[in-house]
Amino acid sequence: MLLRETILCAATPTTGPGAIAIHDLQTGSTLASFKQTNAAPHSTAVVLSQDGQGGFLLAAQHDKSILNVYNFQKDQVNLKIVLPEKLSCIAIDHSGEFCAGGTSQGRIYLWEVASGVLFNSWDAHYRQVTVLRFTHDGVALLSGSEDSGVGVWSVSRLLDDDMTSDLPLPYCVLSDHTLPVTDIACGIGAFPNCRVLSSSVDHSVKLWDISSQTLLTTFQFPQPISCLAWDLTERMFFAASKDGSIHQMNLFRQKEDKSGGHVIEAIGGAGVTDIIRVGDEEQTKAQKRRLISVGEPVVSITISLTSALLLAGTATGIIHIYDIPSHQLLRSLSTHKGFSITHLATMLKPPDLIGHVSLSIGAGHSSESSIPVKPVAPFQRMRDAKSREAHDITMILPVQDNVSSFFAPHTEHKLMLLYGMIYRSTKTKGNVYTAEALLRDHDFFVRPVGSAGQDAVSLQSKVNELETEVARLREQLGKAKGVNDMMWETVVQKVVGHGKEKESDKQGAGAEDERRRKRGRTDS
Repeated sequence: MLLRETILCAATPTTGPGAIAIHDLQTGSTLASFKQTNAAPHSTAVVLSQDGQGGFLLAAQHDKSILNVYNFQKDQVNLKIVLPEKLSCIAIDHSGEFCAGGTSQGRIYLWEVASGVLFNSWDAHYRQVTVLRFTHDGVALLSGSEDSGVGVWSVSRLLDDDMTSDLPLPYCVLSDHTLPVTDIACGIGAFPNCRVLSSSVDHSVKLWDISSQTLLTTFQFPQPISCLAWDLTERMFFAASKDGSIHQMNLFRQKEDKSGGHVIEAIGGAGVTDIIRVGDEEQTKAQKRRLISVGEPVVSITISLTSALLLAGTATGIIHIYDIPSHQLLRSLSTHKGFSITHLATMLKPPDLIGHVSLSIGAGHSSESSIPVKPVAPFQRMRDAKSREAHDITMILPVQDNVSSFFAPHTEHKLMLLYGMIYRSTKTKGNVYTAEALLRDHDFFVRPVGSAGQDAVSLQSKVNELETEVARLREQLGKAKGVNDMMWETVVQKVVGHGKEKESDKQGAGAEDERRRKRGRTDS
């Protein structure tokens, strides 16, 4: 099944090794587990399988200067990369070309994944870098720090050979926070025509417009915000705190116009002076309805690909799944109880996942062939001009046949990724993945989360009801056929009998006339 949404989470214990696990979103079952990792928040990154190449995972160890590399086809560490120093956070662009790492001293490193070349390293902040994010098109890198600043860096400037000896200058600095920055969320759109959310210990979440380099709105909360999740359509975002509360903030609201109708208008956008406060004492009923109380410290949150579910990972290792429209708790996964969920994301199940490797898209393909993994080279610890000028990149060209349709292409939008797969799967000729299978998988993908056991029981009860209904209808059909046959025989008998009576009457009348004629002739 291609359209199967999964949960990717990193579980870190207080002592000892942790793991990165992949769970099925519908059933909660564990599909894969990658051992021997101990990653802090914002220290796990993933590249999806695409363009005929298998994806991989990166996990920076918070207690040592080591970066673990995993691929979906193996549950053990595929490569251990020795780093120049311990990394406090990492980020990788969506295409998997460049990886950035931040340190506790405020330094940022930028590597090319395929060659391992260190393109740049610079002092971006004067305190620890807490979070790194690439924009959706990979053109810019955003960094948040304990110095309360958010730096926006142009990747092309960081890769420019003519600027290697100069200190990189940021595209802009977003500096309205007063305490350490905890998380950054990038909106959809090509840089710089995109918006950015940043959260901080100062109880605020700020909405920025990158093209104008201005602050649009400040959302003030009663608790420090630890992590963010932004809806792909940018209609709302969720802000979670360590006290177990998750606030839903709608960026649009319905307003009554002068004619008595209702219009939708955006919230905020007035600039530095525009502050929307969410206070405990001043909360309205609507604000209380938008509050989710988890009851445990929330470390990471994410929104499902269908934007229907909110997933919250806690410091106790529980993953709670909420229905966004109703805020109802649908399920809690306690597989990692006793750990801390430092990373949480949703994605389609990788086609090259452990035990599920399959290239049999068309007839004749071997299902046991391994998918080539996107190459990852050991990262350089020091900048080397010679290796930079003459570096070699290992590249696997995408297969130009039906196999390429098995992997979703890279897009800016997760849902575009999904629908791109749907389109190409249905349009590719000779593809075993038929339209019927696509619709069946899509139904499984978008149906609400429920208990597998309850689904099986309800399905069996429905089957029994349908079988009883079919038997009853067959019995009624038999009775109707019997009545119809009886009516038909009765009508036919009456028609035939009536015809015979008429014929006998005619024959009797003819014989009487003949006798009368004969009598007349005799009398004459």
